[in-house]
Parts: sequence; structure tokens; C-alpha cells
Amino acid sequence: MDFFVKFNEGTESVRTTITHDMENEEEILKADLKYYFMNPCDKYRARRQLPWKLGVQILKIVMITTQLVLFGLNNQLVVSYKEENAMAFKNLFVKGYSGIDEDDYSVAVYSQQDFYDSLFYVFDKYSQLKNLSVGPVSYAEDNSKLVPLVICKEQYKRGSMEPSDESYDIDAQIETVCLSLDPTSLDNWKSNNESFFVLDFYRLIDVKISFQLKGINLQTVRSLEMPDCYTFFVTITFDNHSHSGKIKIYFDFDAISSACKNWKISGIAQKNTHYLLVFDGFVILVCLTSAVLCTRSIVLAVKLLQRFSILFHVNYKRKVCKADQKEFFNGWYILVIISDIMAIVGSILKMEIQSKNLTSYDVCSIFLGTSTLMVWVGVIRYLGYFQKYNVLILTMKAAFPKVLRFCCCAGMIYLGYTFCGWIVLGPYHEKFESLSRVAECLFSLVNGDDMFTTFAQFQEKTMLVWVFSRVYLYSFISLFIYMVLSLFIALITDAYETIKNYQKTGFPMTDLQKFLNEHNDFPCSEDSMEMGRDCLSLFCCRRPPKDDDILLIS
Repeated sequence: MDFFVKFNEGTESVRTTITHDMENEEEILKADLKYYFMNPCDKYRARRQLPWKLGVQILKIVMITTQLVLFGLNNQLVVSYKEENAMAFKNLFVKGYSGIDEDDYSVAVYSQQDFYDSLFYVFDKYSQLKNLSVGPVSYAEDNSKLVPLVICKEQYKRGSMEPSDESYDIDAQIETVCLSLDPTSLDNWKSNNESFFVLDFYRLIDVKISFQLKGINLQTVRSLEMPDCYTFFVTITFDNHSHSGKIKIYFDFDAISSACKNWKISGIAQKNTHYLLVFDGFVILVCLTSAVLCTRSIVLAVKLLQRFSILFHVNYKRKVCKADQKEFFNGWYILVIISDIMAIVGSILKMEIQSKNLTSYDVCSIFLGTSTLMVWVGVIRYLGYFQKYNVLILTMKAAFPKVLRFCCCAGMIYLGYTFCGWIVLGPYHEKFESLSRVAECLFSLVNGDDMFTTFAQFQEKTMLVWVFSRVYLYSFISLFIYMVLSLFIALITDAYETIKNYQKTGFPMTDLQKFLNEHNDFPCSEDSMEMGRDCLSLFCCRRPPKDDDILLIS
């Protein structure tokens, strides 16, 4: 009998010890969870731990913005240099160029004499380049030899045509004949190649003149950087594809920069470049630190979720709701890591550009610009620690799923109008010539831009198309402005009102909140799960607002 009494007492002691250990584990987990979901200020007050992530983010914002401004000023010089050279070459080589392109081409000719005059004008100006241009440009060289000018003509292989008799005989096979001309021997080029310039215009498809020039961008010296050397690729096309009596002259221009082979520069330009390289290296170091800290926080969140799921299952025989699982996965950290990666790649490209090893200004600007955008968007996270500022974040979260579904439905109608406008109105209006231009035009109409201009530019060439254009435009504007946009705004307003009401009356508590607030009843209701899916951060908004103090947030 004494044996059984001692056995029961030992069993009870073991149970008490296990229960006590479980309670201790639960209290430790509660403390860890509360600390994880605190904002930086509360973490400092709780454990006197400096908010390293917050400090790194503030430093990163300042440095990345400064880096972007410096690169942007330099990129503007590069872009303006290319654009001004393109304008200069158009005025030099295109006869009759007025300074403004006609639609997508520079000029047009309508007679054979004007065609030959414009064609020979290019050769004459090209041969006199050194005496004409006021910029530092010259002929391109390849292995100490001048790169020749190349002229090619495309035409039907054989043909005859008599419009008066409504008869023609065309061999649709296209032949291409090219001619290379050395810049130093252009004085007698015309007499030596007379047969090449005898053209049958009814067979002629196009004539292309291509040549290369070299230039040096000296304006970067003013910004204390080494000048770049440029190779300009110029193509002038006489387009006769339509055979309508109008030959369009297109001017295509491309510029590729490279490091100059032989250079000498005095002053502090090289030192300034070294300072910029050191600054870019420091930006990379700060971004790496930020990415490591955010990755560490994500790993910590996964471990806390695992601990919480196990304890919740063992103690309360329940699974963690999806709404609570989402609280552990902070999308802001993902955003910060992506912005850090893009900033690092952009900084590396910028360093290579400054070292004259790369010329990808556009690629570098995309990486740096996108990373800066994400960094500044990430500032909203810290504004979310304050309840009044957090309304924007919660409204966007609550409205986004409904708005996305609504846009999918409205997008089907929008695509229908886009295809219809392109196929019917494209031949009669420049804003409807391509699908992309139709989509842009309709989007501007939705926002109230260029309405009268769009209506007025429809010429009354055929009564049927004119009437259709009116029905098309009036129906689209009425449908999208008065119905679609109004419903779009109503969805966002409804989400905002819902958030405001919950801030006044209190948000439904999820299992995670009840666990941290030491409530042991866990009815996982559908309302709380739905709110968790749609809009809620952890502590910032679910308790009624008492003041504007800093609140806890995930």
C-alpha cells in the first residue's frame, strides 16, 4: 500500500514538474513573441538594445538618394550630349530639315529631282565634315583605316509598269546592291558609279546610307569626370515601300561610349572619381548589412512560428490559423532585401561606368532608380508605428484584393475597346495607329486628358467612320468615367470606412493576440480569419486608439 502511495506521489511530482516546465516555456515564448513584434523604440525601452536595423535604413536612405542624384546629374549630361549630336547630324546631313520631325520621319520628298538632291546632299556634307561641324567629331577609324560610307539600294529584281494601261509585270524577288565609298575619295564618286544611281522608282523599295563618326564628350570635364569617347552610327533611309509618290527620309542614330585610348587630363578629375568609387563601395557595404539584418529577422520569424505552432498544438490541440501565420512573414523585409540587391547591382554597374569599363547607363539607372523607389516606399513601415499614419497601409491592404479583381473585369472591357479602336479608327487617327498608342490614348481619356483634341482630330473622310468614332468615344468615356472609376473609388472608400470603424470599436482578436494577451479561449471565428486575410497588421490597429503614442506593429 505504501508502495502505491509513493508511486502516486512520484507521478504527481513528475506531472507538476512537466506542467511547470511547459508554463515556463510558454512564458518564454510569449516574451519572445512580444519582443519580436515591438517597434524599435519599445525594444530599446524593454532591453536597451539599439535599433540597428532602423539606423541602417536611415543611413541607407540618405546614401542611396545621394548616389542617385550624383548619377542622375551625370546621366543627364550623357543623354543631352547624344540628343544634341543627333539634332546636329540631322541638320548637317538631311536637306530641308526644319528642326522638327514630321511624324516618325524627318522630311519627305515628292519628285525625282528632290530625291537625287537629298541623296547627293548627304555625300557632299559627309565629304566636308571637318569644315562644317562645330563639334569635336571626325570620321571613324578601324585599325588605322577610315571606315567607309556604305550605300545600299533595295529594289524588285525586274519589272515593268504602265498605269495608263492598268498593266504591270513585277518580279517580287528583292535584290540588294551596295556600294562602299572612302571618305577621302568622294570627289569623283559620282562619275565612277553613275550606273548605281540610275533608279527605276517603280522598282525601288528603299535606299540606305550608313556611316560611322567619332566624337569626344568634353562637357563631363565640368563635372570633374574624365570625358568619354563616342562612336556614332548614322543611318539615313529613303523609304519608298508604299510607292505612293511620297518618299520618307528617316534618320536613325545610335551612340556607344567607350574609354578613350590616349588621354591626358590635369586637375582633380581623377581624384574625384576615386572619391566616388569609395562612396559607392560604402553604399554596397551598408546595403549588405541591411540585407543581412533583414534576412536574420526573417529566419527568426520562421523559428518563432515553428515554436508557436508546436506549443499551440501541444497545449491547446489546435493549428495556427493562416491569418496568424501571415503575421510572422513581414513583406517589408522582402521589399528591403530586394531593394538592397538592386542597389548593390546598380552600385557595381556605376563603379564600372566610372572606371570606363561599361557604358550601360540605362541599365544602371533602372537598378538605382528602382532601388531608391523601394527604399522610400519602405519608409511607410516606420510611419505605420503611428496609428493615424497607419490608416493608409491598412486601407491599401484591405482594398487591394477587391481592387485587383475589379481591375481584371474592367480590363476585359478596356481590351475590347482597344482592339476595336485600333482596327476601325487606326487608319484615320494618329492616336489609334498601334495597339500601344490606342491603350495610351484611352487611358488619357479616362483621366480627362485631350478629350476635345481626340474628337476634333477625326476628319470626316467617311460618314460611317465619323459616326462610329463618336459612338465609340462617347460610350467609352461615359462607361469608364461615370461607372468604372466611380466603382473603383467606392471600393477604396469602403475599405477606408471599414478600417476607421474597427479603429473605433476594436478589431477582432486572433488566436495569436489572445495568446499574447493571456486569453486561453481560442474560437477561431470566420470573421477574425477574414480580417486577417484582408488588412491587418498585428498590434498597430487592433486595439482602440487612446492616443497617438507609438504602437506595436509587426
